[in-house]
Order: sequence, then C-alpha cells, then structure tokens
Amino acid sequence: MTTECLPVTSLPGQSRLYLDYCAVGSAVQSWYGAPVRDRRWQGTPSHHDNAHRATLADLLAAQNPDNRLVSSLEALRLGANVVVTGQQVGLFGGPLFTIHKAATAVALARQATGSGHPHVPVFWLASEDHDFPEINHVTFPARRELEKLTYTSEPAAAVPVGSVVLDDSILPILDRAWELVGYSDAMEWLTAAYKPGKTLAAAFAEFYRNVFASQGLLVLDAAGREAHRLGSPVLRAAIERADELHEALLVRNREITAAGYTAQVAVAERGSLLFLIDDRTGARIALKRTPATASEPDGLWQAGRQNYSANELLGILESEPERISPSALLRPVFQDQILPTSAYIGGAAEIAYFAQSAVLYERILGRLTPVLPRLSATLVEPAIAELLDRHELSFETVLESTQESLAQRLAARAMPIEAKRRLSVTGNALDVELSALTDYMRSVDEGLGRSADVSASKMRYQMNRLRRMAANFELQKEASLARHAQAVIHALYPHNGLQERTLGAAWFLARYGESLIEKLVAEGADGCPGHKLIRL
Repeated sequence: MTTECLPVTSLPGQSRLYLDYCAVGSAVQSWYGAPVRDRRWQGTPSHHDNAHRATLADLLAAQNPDNRLVSSLEALRLGANVVVTGQQVGLFGGPLFTIHKAATAVALARQATGSGHPHVPVFWLASEDHDFPEINHVTFPARRELEKLTYTSEPAAAVPVGSVVLDDSILPILDRAWELVGYSDAMEWLTAAYKPGKTLAAAFAEFYRNVFASQGLLVLDAAGREAHRLGSPVLRAAIERADELHEALLVRNREITAAGYTAQVAVAERGSLLFLIDDRTGARIALKRTPATASEPDGLWQAGRQNYSANELLGILESEPERISPSALLRPVFQDQILPTSAYIGGAAEIAYFAQSAVLYERILGRLTPVLPRLSATLVEPAIAELLDRHELSFETVLESTQESLAQRLAARAMPIEAKRRLSVTGNALDVELSALTDYMRSVDEGLGRSADVSASKMRYQMNRLRRMAANFELQKEASLARHAQAVIHALYPHNGLQERTLGAAWFLARYGESLIEKLVAEGADGCPGHKLIRL
C-alpha cells in the first residue's frame, strides 16, 4: 500500500470556513478549541467525578459485551479520557467515511496514550436524528454499475432513526449484498447485525463493534434514559437559559457572516436547541419558543399543537429524560457532558457548524473541546491504480471530469501521433491567423472588430469539433477506453461525488478486512492536512 497526500484545496465543494480552519494561523481558530495540529488536548484534565465515570463505564460495558474491549473499559474507569467521533446509524454501516472517522479516533487515542495520557476511542451513534431517507440506503459497486440498496419500510412518524425496527424486507436486501460482495467476515457481521426485529441503532452498533473491537473502539448509543440522565445538565440549561443561548447563537452567526462565511446551521427566530419525543407516537418534534404574554411572561414551548411551560419540560426531563433530545448544534455539548472528551473528530460539515456550537460550549460547560479533522481519503484498488498509471491520469484530473469527458481524454491520448500533430499544427495556425485578423479589423472599426470576434469564435468552435470528431473515432474504434473511463469514475468519483461519501464502507471492509482497518489507523495518525490517495 502506498499513499499520496493531496492539498485539501484539491477537493471540490469545500466550504471556505473549513478551508480556513485547515490553514495554519487562520483567524477562524478563535472559534475552535485548538489549532488543527496542536496536541495540547492530550493533557486535558478530566471534568468528571468518580461516580459519573463509574455510571458511564457501566453503561458502556452493557453496550459493549465483548472481551476484546475489557481493557478500554477498565482504562476509562481508571481515569482515561476519550477521543470521540460519531455518525448517523445508516444501512449496512453507512458510507466509507464512517470507518475513516473511527480509524482517526483510534489513531489519536493511541497517540495520546503513547505520550503518557491514557485515552480510549469512542464512537457516538447519532441515533436520535429523524431524517430516515438520509440513512436508509447504501451504494455498492455492481460490475460496471453502481447499485443503491434501499430499505424502504419507512416509519409512519418522524421517529428517531435509531429506534426503527427492521422487518423482513431487510432479508432480500441482505441477499443482494451477498451477491455483490461475496463471502467475508464483514458480510457475516452484517448478516448477524441487520436482522428482522433489531433496531437500526442496535444493528449499526453491533456491526462496528465487530469491525473495530481489536482496536479497542467503544460504541455508545446515548438515546436511552441512563445516558440522558448523565447529560441532563446540558438539556436543563437549554430549557432554563433558552433565550440567552439563542441570542448568543444569533451573535455568533452575525460574526460568521460578517467575516464572509456562511453559517452551517440556520437559527430560526422562534427555534430552540431541543426536540421533544412524543410519548404516544415516538415522533421527534422540534420545540419552538412562543413570545411572552401577560399570562405567560416567560413564554411557552410549542411541540406541534401542544404547548408546555418551562416547568413542565423540566418535569419531563426529571422523570423521562430520554424524551428531551438535543439539536445538531447542542449535541456535541450534550456528548461532552456525558463523556470525558479531550478531542472530537469531525468531517468538514461538522467542523463548520462547530464554529456555532462553540458559544454553547463556553456558556454551558465553561470550556471548549478541540475539534480535529477526520482522515479524508480515497481508496484506490489495484485494478484502478493500473488504469491510472496506464493512461497517466492524476486524481485531480479525475475530479475535474465526467465519465464522458474522461473517455474523450483517453481517446485523444490514444490517437495516432500523426493525427495529433496535424490537429495541433492546424489549430495553432488557425488561432494565430484569427488573432491577427481580428486585431486588424478591430483597429479599422470597433463594430467590425466585434463581428470578427463572433465569426472567429465560431471557427475555433469548429476546430474543436474536429478534435472531438477525431477523438470519438478513436473511442468507437477502441471501446475499452470507454470502459476504462467508466471504471475509474465509478471507483474514484462516483456520481460526481467523493468516493468516501458515496460508496459503502462494508464493500471495502469485505474486500480488505483487518489489514484495511490497521492501514487506515496508521494513515489517521500521520497528520496529512488534506486528502489522501491510498493505493491498496
């Protein structure tokens, strides 16, 4: 396996806020817990007492019943801090970047422990989100195509996705995954985890416990009552200090906008940081603030058609804390009330909205957890690496191409030398003569010059059309070039998106197993500030 580190600016679609976060010495660092490559987080003192740690360790032990994880649990009981990452609980393990996140958490926890500061890696299941269409599918390569496997048994209400119980319709989807991937330990783990009767959260957790157990990764689903009790001080603050926190977010959003950036998460006028889980339907409903009135000087909280006073919400938090759910901006603060977190590993979007969450950290916890970037990588399988080398293609060229344009490029390169020479000579001569002619006609009369420019543009278009015709002839003559372009695009830039965001993690885990995990852990530790191209 070989690796190339590319600059983060080579990737399409990155927000300017994230790019500036990655830049050393950038002014946006004041919105984050530490510079991106600073390691002082390793010595963060614990903010949790022994009783809290004991309860947390018991909770994690119940959710991680694997003898390979005993040492991680014991280290946590004895005072180790954690490096935490997380992801929504998706079908069949979700997209590839999920294992990049977990590998980075493992790598940095090992580094911190090796420097004399014991740490364990924790994977936080984002099981309380309710956007089912976002997580109900996974994409695997299928010969020359990409196949999207979708679990279509959508819940009747917008319930937390982690609570969705799999029915028998998962079985034919598993069968198709077996056909596409073939036998492997990863497929055995998928089959054992994604069974009818299990929730999506339980299936996702079981799969990743098996994948990363040898690396000591603990998996935490914090949707239950015990975890919410541990995190209840943050939820209480979001109720009691709602107006203060809302105003602080508005101020931060104005700061972000004034600096020329776009706030990742909109802050609605009557919005809050909380959701309420309906006690009848299980739906996760956004809590909104109502204006103060003479009869309700503190205002009310609205969940759908139901209104609540702050005291009523506090009563629910006391008796049924699992019914109060944090928003995306509050979730990392809630997380770090529960966990003794030294560093949080996030992707580009999470890091962008952390600039907003930072004000909640400071006001609620009185501290700011450093957020660090996950491993960003594209995995190049041997057959694809051979095609890149044969056609002298760079990864940057692939990112700038569609399947059609890449096929044209390969065909143009395969054109006979004499054809290339003639097209080049003719094109260059035409360009020189046209430039001289249009300059002369512009000097005679400005209007005549404009007309000449239009005509010259049409002639250049026809010259380019000749080049495309010649390339298409080669493409038709050599059909394998179109197949090569298709294979490269599907593997490295599928659906005009990064591989790690499009293709399923389970595909690669099934093909490369434990050696891939350890390779990604090693890559997550070396601090490439951009994107890695990893040849397998």
